[in-house]
Amino acid sequence: MTAPPDVLISEVGPRDGLQSVQATMSTAAKCAWIDALHAAGLREIEVGSFVSPRLLPQMADVADVVRHAVGLPGLTVMALVPNLRGAQAALATPLHKLTLPVSASAAHSMANVRQTPAQMVELVRQVVALRDASAPAVRVEAGMSTAFGCTLQGRVPEDDVVRLAVALAEAGVDEVGLSDTTGMADPAQVRRLFRRVRAEIGTRTGAAHLHNTRGLGLANCLAAWDEGVRTFDSSQGGLGGCPYAPGASGNVVTEDLVFMFEAMGVRTGVDLERLQAARAVLAAGLPGEPLYGMTPEAGLPPGFTYADGRRPSAATSTLASADADRS
Repeated sequence: MTAPPDVLISEVGPRDGLQSVQATMSTAAKCAWIDALHAAGLREIEVGSFVSPRLLPQMADVADVVRHAVGLPGLTVMALVPNLRGAQAALATPLHKLTLPVSASAAHSMANVRQTPAQMVELVRQVVALRDASAPAVRVEAGMSTAFGCTLQGRVPEDDVVRLAVALAEAGVDEVGLSDTTGMADPAQVRRLFRRVRAEIGTRTGAAHLHNTRGLGLANCLAAWDEGVRTFDSSQGGLGGCPYAPGASGNVVTEDLVFMFEAMGVRTGVDLERLQAARAVLAAGLPGEPLYGMTPEAGLPPGFTYADGRRPSAATSTLASADADRS
């Protein structure tokens, strides 16, 4: 591409997706999937989490995966760390970005990390200090879980979310993202909350991490776009969820999110045909695991053009026509 994309699609499947399935994907299969995602044009990938392998055996090889992924040109390699020990282990690798989960819901915070939100802010402060001392080039993001509601606590007051965002910015993070962990958000709420947070912390307002639990994932992404959000988390095949948020099903599907933006004329830098090839790599690495998404099933519509003027191959157009004939 001759110009940077209009939006950054941050792929979280190798972490959020894989930790949510029972099977453990092999290291070789993870690396092959990440290679395929990179080949499709994705330039930020959350490759795993630095947690106890006893709790999440799916993430036991995260350091090896990081070392592989950092060799891919132009890729920002990101990992989640839930505590100081995880941050220390992560900063011993050559990754580019850390994400810490900080829940706006006290009930979810205790279930997820056994810390109150205030204690997590203090942890964030310690991680930022550790980053500054040992790896100042690494960015630190706080992903604010349950910002739009919690299945354990119920309603999460917006004032609490805004105050927590301010506290996290004051703790020194580079970005504060808002996460619809439980899939309870609606577009009006997404617009309102991102507008309020941006008014308080400005450019430190980070990604929209939205779920499709009730079918509003793309609508909520569009609402966040309207409010100036330009980084969106998504997961190939819609893999993901939260084991500590009952009933919270998968993330926004990367394939559908890319299609929506490209159809709107918003450049993502992602090639949908190569993304479909990456989906095949994922399926091979997780045989039998259900994958979701409307675009992969329907194909690209006849006459589809990418935002930068490119057209898909004839094979993809034929696939779309064949699907239409079967309906």
